[in-house]
Amino acid sequence: MDGIRRDIALLLLRVSGLYLALAHGFGKVAQLSSGEGRFLGGVRELGFPMPEAFAWAAAAAELFGGLMVAGGILTRIAAAFGAITMAVAVFLRHRAYLQLLVPIGFASATREQVASWGSPEMALLYLLILTAIVLLGPGRYSLDHMFWERHARGR
Repeated sequence: MDGIRRDIALLLLRVSGLYLALAHGFGKVAQLSSGEGRFLGGVRELGFPMPEAFAWAAAAAELFGGLMVAGGILTRIAAAFGAITMAVAVFLRHRAYLQLLVPIGFASATREQVASWGSPEMALLYLLILTAIVLLGPGRYSLDHMFWERHARGR
């Protein structure tokens, strides 16, 4: 019975990929496709070389990676790309570590600086979920499992 609960829990975690894809990735892909620069401008501010390429990679990791995680298709790979994207968001864009250290006096920043960093909670939550999926795999209720089980029986 513990295996069934584990697989259901992994399925529930993977469903978060739908929200990542539709609420975050789709908008970024639409912005980049239409030439709007808000997301691209944010990537430029982070100082990445070839910001257009990195912006597209991040948007694709969220949109397509999120859909793949939700469906359980090449799950660990898709989750790894998503986790890397979320780590960049958490630590470089939102500066979560400073947002923790400033209130307790171990770092300093003005209120305006902290406000400009935005809220890291959603990116941190996705980072933790995607990392768990990388470590545990997609579970039994995934297309990966169905493919590999069928492949193993075919031998």
